[in-house]
Amino acid sequence: MSQHISQADLTAAAAVSDAPVQTRVDRSFELPASLYGVTVACYLGFLALMSVLFMNGELVLPMVVIVFSIVAGFGLCRQWAAMKPGNDSRTLTPGQFANRGVQTLSGRLTAAEASAQVLILPVLLMCWGVAIAVIYAVVGH
Repeated sequence: MSQHISQADLTAAAAVSDAPVQTRVDRSFELPASLYGVTVACYLGFLALMSVLFMNGELVLPMVVIVFSIVAGFGLCRQWAAMKPGNDSRTLTPGQFANRGVQTLSGRLTAAEASAQVLILPVLLMCWGVAIAVIYAVVGH
């Protein structure tokens, strides 16, 4: 619950300094780069599967835009995670991730639990694409 803090109380608690404050930030989300790679691979795999099944001349431009958006979105996040100054953190190696897990608001998750949460959507999307391919192959075109 929020509460009002008076200006006098805020001034009494604040430490005022002319020196710039250097903060340390962790932009890696404590996840290894391999999880991001699998996510991108599933998204691009789904698009490749749909392209093979249903591609025609009218879908080339939308597919290019979607692929560019996925690559740019994950690429921008990678650059943001490595941005300096004030960031000396690195993404965890798979071994570190397996040993430490990840801290969330609801508590610590093991590597398997965190991987399941991160990869559930991309893997289900890929499974959905395979199901569409099977239906397309069975029903015919």
